[in-house]
Amino acid sequence: MPSNQKLQGGKAFGLLKAQQRDRLEEINKEFLEDQKFSDEEDLAEKLDSFKSKYVEFDLNDQGEIDMMALKRMMEKLGVPKTHLEMKKMISEVTGGCSETISYRDFVKMMLGKRSAVLKLVMLFEDKANGSSLKPVGPPPKRDITSLP
Repeated sequence: MPSNQKLQGGKAFGLLKAQQRDRLEEINKEFLEDQKFSDEEDLAEKLDSFKSKYVEFDLNDQGEIDMMALKRMMEKLGVPKTHLEMKKMISEVTGGCSETISYRDFVKMMLGKRSAVLKLVMLFEDKANGSSLKPVGPPPKRDITSLP
């Protein structure tokens, strides 16, 4: 397809997301080959999970999580933060070098030993979603005496 031909919104967005996933996959390969992380348990699965999370929240599609994306991310996770708190979170992850969180920074944070606020929130959210407390299947049959 000639590059001067305009794609419609949905197709362009899908293409953008696919290219983004490919870029993140390249970065994941770097982490898989990095000796520093060779003793990390289930590294491939973790990286896959990080990639899905990151793509979900990289809403400006620039390959980085900016302040607005972080704000929406925190709200979606049910832990809204103030502008100052989010600035501090980004600074904590990037070491104060950037106002956006790159995927590399995100993965380093998630695999790192330090407990960044964002990492704790992400891990908490995973645990909350992973172990659903709701029973699966149809609800048990109840008779009138068991009602409150």
